Amino acid sequence: MPEVPLREAVGAMKIHAPSERNRKLARFLAAANADARLKGRWHAAQVTAERLGMSDHSWVHLQIVLNRALRLFRLLRQRGVQPTIEIDYGLDAKDAEVVIAAGCLLHDLGMSIHRVDHEAYSLFLAADHLDTLLGDVYEEPERTIVASEALHAIIGHRSGGRPLTLEAGIVRVADALDMEHGRSRVAVESHLPNIHSLSAAAIDEVRILPGEQRTIRVEIDMNNSAGVFQVDELLARKLRGSGLEDHIEVVAQIEAEHEKRLLTVYRI
Repeated sequence: MPEVPLREAVGAMKIHAPSERNRKLARFLAAANADARLKGRWHAAQVTAERLGMSDHSWVHLQIVLNRALRLFRLLRQRGVQPTIEIDYGLDAKDAEVVIAAGCLLHDLGMSIHRVDHEAYSLFLAADHLDTLLGDVYEEPERTIVASEALHAIIGHRSGGRPLTLEAGIVRVADALDMEHGRSRVAVESHLPNIHSLSAAAIDEVRILPGEQRTIRVEIDMNNSAGVFQVDELLARKLRGSGLEDHIEVVAQIEAEHEKRLLTVYRI
């Protein structure tokens, strides 16, 4: 039996993110928080991750990704970077934030089916939810445009994905920025540790700040050099091809004089 009953686990889910007077974003988040069917998908996605001994893919992961994506977008906007939906469709930054939120909250829905090809599975599951989630936010044709841009952001987060929009690039990078030690707890404590879980356990904190040399500076505090895998293999891979390479600088460092011991012994 699961530790927490299904309805209790789903009922506890509530996404929090600063809408900052963006009523469209606030209505979208309210719709997501009211959607028990969507939350069921989130729960199933996490169960799949646990079956595979993977890092956290629950609604907590989605909330972290969303907040980091909004932080990235707002810093870019402060420096005058235009969202693609404004350039191509004449919509505005508030609509871009809805696209980003939809991409963040729906990008891992396919994990409820399987890890393999989950990005592609996420597309048809997300499409099934978007009309409802956007129903009180947009009329046509804007609803279809925002949904299409969100679906592009979802498929763009896969390995080898080629985001063609600023919004999709932000979702891709924000997904990789959820790398702090909390993501590795289940994998480290309950399964045979691997480089993914150990490297996540080595990350203490991620800060997204206004940059000096570039628009944004990402500072990563590590307690062990195993965290370099998270930075070089996962974050750098997502950053390459995102369209944000010229806007983001990443600095990872170990402040402690001695590295934290992550394992006492490793057996196969």
